[in-house]
Parts: sequence; structure tokens; C-alpha cells
Amino acid sequence: MPSGAIKKLSSLFKPEAAEQAASKPQSYERRVQPRFTTQFRSTFSRQNEEGQGRTLDISSGGCKIESDMKVAQGAKFECRLHVPGLDWPLRIDEATVRWVEGNTFGIGFTRISPDEFSKLKIVLINLEQDE
Repeated sequence: MPSGAIKKLSSLFKPEAAEQAASKPQSYERRVQPRFTTQFRSTFSRQNEEGQGRTLDISSGGCKIESDMKVAQGAKFECRLHVPGLDWPLRIDEATVRWVEGNTFGIGFTRISPDEFSKLKIVLINLEQDE
């Protein structure tokens, strides 16, 4: 992982959270893509349930969202990321909740159209250039 990505990731943790994360076994960290800090508005829905949140970080494989809506690990929903500069929200056809901690949760992008994935890659390139 590039050192800039590690620095960005470490800045997301409070000091005590960073100490706890450091004490966990290396195998606990499964991320393979660089992750970038963001502040995008996000919306997500499934069946008759809708929620809003704030995307705190993003990679090509998923993102971290802060929201008042309670979600369960393993839940699946459609997600839209309202990225500044895009005409329309970035649409993730299916996202799966990988972990939940308080009012934040991590999602993996389990289904995304090729066109939307191309837009996501451009967003990530722009975030990398802004570092």
C-alpha cells in the first residue's frame, strides 16, 4: 500500500482507536485498494427503507459511511454517492454492509455497472491528485 494511503487511513482514527487497531493481528486489515478521505453526502435504500449519511472515505471496492440509520452486517442495499462535480450521483447497484461500529459502517460495492465504475475510478484519481 502506498505510504500516502497509509497516512490518510491513519488520520481517520482517534489516537485510542489507532492504538487498538495496531494491537490487532495483521490479518485483520483486509483492504487492498487505496482509501481516500471524503465528505460526500450519501443515500441508500432497500425495499421500503431509506437512509442518508456522509461518506467518510472511499476506495474502488467500498466506502465508510456515517449515518443515524441502523444497519446490520450483511445487509444489502442500493447506494448513491453525491460526489461534487458529477452531474448525477454515483450509483452503486448493490452494496453489502461489511462491518458496523456505532453510527458508522463499511460497505463493499458488490454490484456496480461498468459506466458507474468508470466514474468511480475518475473520482478516485481526482482525490489522489488532491492529496
